[in-house]
Amino acid sequence: MAATETAGRWRRGRLGREARASLAAFLLGASVAALPLALGSPSALLAAPGLRGRLALALHVAVVNAALLLLYPRPLYKIAIRAGFLGFAFGCGLLLSAGRSAWRHFGWYMCSLSLFHYSEYLVTAINNPRSLSLDSFLLNHSFEYNLAALSSWVEFTLEKLLLPEMKQITWLSTVGLLMVIFGDCLRKAAMLTAGSNFNHIVQNEKSDTHTLVTSGVYGWFRHPSYVGWFYWSIGTQVLLCNPICVVGYTLASWRFFRERIEEEEITLIHFFGEEYLEYKRKVPSGLPFIKGVKVEL
Repeated sequence: MAATETAGRWRRGRLGREARASLAAFLLGASVAALPLALGSPSALLAAPGLRGRLALALHVAVVNAALLLLYPRPLYKIAIRAGFLGFAFGCGLLLSAGRSAWRHFGWYMCSLSLFHYSEYLVTAINNPRSLSLDSFLLNHSFEYNLAALSSWVEFTLEKLLLPEMKQITWLSTVGLLMVIFGDCLRKAAMLTAGSNFNHIVQNEKSDTHTLVTSGVYGWFRHPSYVGWFYWSIGTQVLLCNPICVVGYTLASWRFFRERIEEEEITLIHFFGEEYLEYKRKVPSGLPFIKGVKVEL
């Protein structure tokens, strides 16, 4: 049954035009990483760009935007321009990561952040195209999410200016990068395992195809996508060596997922009844000190 479901999912998951447009645009944006080959200054393009470097970056953005406008009608252009922006951020992150500047670890962060958001869209396009929308990029997740991201950039910049040696702890940034990779891989594995049952929005009505998934990573944790996101978000701040945001992200993420899990489990109990309660008794939520909704017997 599992093999049949997986095969069916991959048949449904053949890249549609939205996925193909997003992938082409992401790669086109990421091609900014190849600019140093043309300029002959790989380490200085972003770390200390001169007039030539700035003009090259501006020209690249203009060319990518013009190409997307010519290639795609407006509905697909809205997808492509977002994917192209994330690709550009990913390419810039590669440039910073490859250099020896003090911004190297921030380059790791840029790659991690842009790839996370783009892969959310791409996996949704493959897995559950009927739920696909511009919101699948999660770029407009919430005001609080955007504020948290901005706060981490401000903290990194201020601490880099005041305590530059604090941002050069490579072993700590490497730990953060490993947390990011683990968290993102776990989340994407959860999305792929759940197939069309996965949705970025908690569903209040059970569809005909909605089934309780308990195999794969769902045999480890009840909420592996939230576990992955939790450790990914904290990992981004460990990577940046942001002590204030490490604490802030941990507390805010824990509170958000505690409330989200309780809300979701009320719906799952309504959908699957005793089947979900038995699953809940056997498998932990995966997040520290979060047991999920309490059920009165």
